[in-house]
Amino acid sequence: MKKTLYLMRHGQTLFNLQHKIQGWCDSPLTELGQKQAAVAGQYFKDHHITFDHAYSSTSERASDTLEIVTDSHMPYTRLKGLKEWNFGAFEGKDECLNPALPYGDFFCQFGGESDLDVQKRISDTLLNIMRKDGHQSVLAVSHGGACAQFMLAWLHTSRISQVRGIGNCAIFIYEFEDDTFTLTEYVKHDFSQLEL
Repeated sequence: MKKTLYLMRHGQTLFNLQHKIQGWCDSPLTELGQKQAAVAGQYFKDHHITFDHAYSSTSERASDTLEIVTDSHMPYTRLKGLKEWNFGAFEGKDECLNPALPYGDFFCQFGGESDLDVQKRISDTLLNIMRKDGHQSVLAVSHGGACAQFMLAWLHTSRISQVRGIGNCAIFIYEFEDDTFTLTEYVKHDFSQLEL
């Protein structure tokens, strides 16, 4: 039976604004980030999308985003498997120190994860979620790097080309059937009308 996963990135954070590397370390949503999450929540309402289960990364920026999206009306589970890429000693440093993409296993030498580590972790986590009974329409709030690596892990089944530059609160819509994820739609919101 076909199921649907709505995988989304959190709203803008203080570290996003300050151009800091933000993986397993955390920073709060900005006022704009909170408004972005509300826009994403409205998208689901406008399209009559409801969820039977919801999950978020254990990072505050992800769980706060989920609570805004669902108007704090839905119980959810926080999972470490949905966390962002671990950048090791680069956590909290300026983004200008990042190497050129793709990162590969660059961060392993600094106590972080490789791209394949992240792909396996988030894929295993989302497979375990979607295999559960009663999980027909699932919301999972994660992070830009983690969402990108999950997309790469399932690129061979995707119906759309690889997405680059994943925006805050962007939504990836996946079909799940026969233990396979198929990316069917990518939703990038227009935040140009948001006032600070």
